[in-house]
Amino acid sequence: MSGMWAYGTQFKRGNGGSPETFAVVADVRTVNGLDLSRNTDDVTTHDSPGGWMEFIGTLKDAGEISLELHYRPVSHDQFVADLSDAAPRNYQITVPASPVVTWSFAAIMTGFSQGFPVDGKATCTVSYKVTGVPAFV
Repeated sequence: MSGMWAYGTQFKRGNGGSPETFAVVADVRTVNGLDLSRNTDDVTTHDSPGGWMEFIGTLKDAGEISLELHYRPVSHDQFVADLSDAAPRNYQITVPASPVVTWSFAAIMTGFSQGFPVDGKATCTVSYKVTGVPAFV
């Protein structure tokens, strides 16, 4: 079988408690990210073999997460408060694979955009910058 159906994927927001509990964010249409990458540093010298550039791996970055949602103020106005908070919050993405896969990470909210077209549904897009090491469970 090739591919996997993404239906049922959940984005969860931690409450900061101890122990921490996670609530599913409602009306999520699309979850994009984690965008894992590694930076490199050029270590090419005048005697690099054959004139080829050489690199070493440096810092890793978990990138950003973005959500597209059907906007409902009663469910999503928590994002306005999150954007005002510069401290990271814990989140999870749960993928309905077999077995279930969960990414846990801390992130800082970096964007909240709303759309209200005359001929369509209200939407919002939310973005986060992941900080530190994401855990794959």
